[in-house]
Amino acid sequence: MTLTGKLIHYSFDLMLVSTVLAGVRRQSGLQLKPDFFLQDEQAQKLVTKYLNFGESTLDYITATAGGSSSFVRK
Repeated sequence: MTLTGKLIHYSFDLMLVSTVLAGVRRQSGLQLKPDFFLQDEQAQKLVTKYLNFGESTLDYITATAGGSSSFVRK
């Protein structure tokens, strides 16, 4: 696998993890505390941006599925 292929693969994996964490937060109310693992303020901001990316991805997926005839609301 080339370097570009690995970067795409790891980026997709990171996106999936972030999206799953967003789903867990929305369904259970539990969320990851960035300051629990990281003491550096810059690292905490990066983790917060990463988690917000998962929220945006989840919103996009929900809107796309809601506009599709393949899904119904229960």
